[in-house]
Amino acid sequence: MRRVIGFVRGRYRVLLGNVIARVAALVALAVATLVVARTGGPAAVGIYALLRVLPGLLGAVASSGLPGAIPYFLAGPQRQHGRLPLTFVAMALGGGAIGVAIWMAAAPVIGGRLFAGLSLGLLMLAGLMVVTQVILVTAKACSQGSNDMPGANRVIFTEQFMFLPAYGLLWGLGARGYTAVVVAALLADVATGSLAWGRLVKKGFFRSAARPSPRLARAIALYGLRAQVGGLMSLLNLRLDFILLSLLTGPAVLGVYAIASKFAELVKIPTMALTYVLYPKYAREGRAHAAGAARSLLPKAGLLSVGIVLPLWLATGLVIPGLYGAPFEGAVTPAQIILLGLVVEGVGAVVSAFLYGSGRPGLNSLAMAAGLVVTVVLDLLLIPRFEAVGAAAASAVAYLTSTLVLVWFFWRLGRSSASPSWEERPFVEASP
Repeated sequence: MRRVIGFVRGRYRVLLGNVIARVAALVALAVATLVVARTGGPAAVGIYALLRVLPGLLGAVASSGLPGAIPYFLAGPQRQHGRLPLTFVAMALGGGAIGVAIWMAAAPVIGGRLFAGLSLGLLMLAGLMVVTQVILVTAKACSQGSNDMPGANRVIFTEQFMFLPAYGLLWGLGARGYTAVVVAALLADVATGSLAWGRLVKKGFFRSAARPSPRLARAIALYGLRAQVGGLMSLLNLRLDFILLSLLTGPAVLGVYAIASKFAELVKIPTMALTYVLYPKYAREGRAHAAGAARSLLPKAGLLSVGIVLPLWLATGLVIPGLYGAPFEGAVTPAQIILLGLVVEGVGAVVSAFLYGSGRPGLNSLAMAAGLVVTVVLDLLLIPRFEAVGAAAASAVAYLTSTLVLVWFFWRLGRSSASPSWEERPFVEASP
């Protein structure tokens, strides 16, 4: 109990700060989307949405999942290694350059399909966002791993907010349409990344930095790749049902389901914050201590998600039709079904943080893969007959499956007396 009280006293403000940053970022994104919709129309919104996803995803893959690995190496057994900072920078720049090259090579082939209406030159310019995104999220991860959560929270917010002043500036200068969207997104990344790296410099992040280490980079890449698989699985788990629903039913049903899914996923805001805050904390504590802390926190995390799901479930019938109108009343039941699947999301968030912090990101990826298999099978079985309700049921079961697999992994690790994996042992390399 003392450990739980200590966590609440010492980390409550940190957790709340991260939740506030995420909510503020969502508000900024919603306002930016509204501005783009009013000035550029639906097609510009589509381009903006793609630019918020694809460059960052390509950059994360090209850099071997670097952002997901950084907090573990900065907070874990290797945290005193002087070659970490410049190794991170070298990997970010190298991965960003590889990602940009891939984007440029693929642009003439896929540009007309994914970015219809965007000129090749503008699409090539948008490719620079691959490297700006990698640099930005690397700075955010460095703040997270070095126990500067206020700095990380600022990046979470500003990476969405900075688009608004950049877009307004370009609009004032006469830029319109897709050009304004692409250039504003690029300028927002540059501004946010500059602020984030400037804060790290002021905090002394590079004070004792030594030259990059290829051997250390390989260890970081190995961890990052295993973590990145889980991230991709989570993304597919979240959005594969959108694709299948569109193919099997049509855009009208997808529109109703999209509203239901987005509403239910509000539960994920505090649970994502829980994982984000606990991951570096558990890495610093080591597996044995982190396992005890996580075990004590699991009941409270479960109550947290129940406490969020219950009012959302009760409010669904009023909020969705009230905000979107009578045509979206069909989203109420799917939203309530998905919420039931997220009722233990807090438990999964704590276990994910423990797995990342104890150097076992591959187990988290396996849990996400189990949920993805359930999503695919049940979507194909249920969507043709039950449409949006079937997709919601598939998502709910998939969420529960991933959480149950995570809990099983946690139970197995808690019982294991085996020696630490290689990731948990201090990295030893001769000083430069």
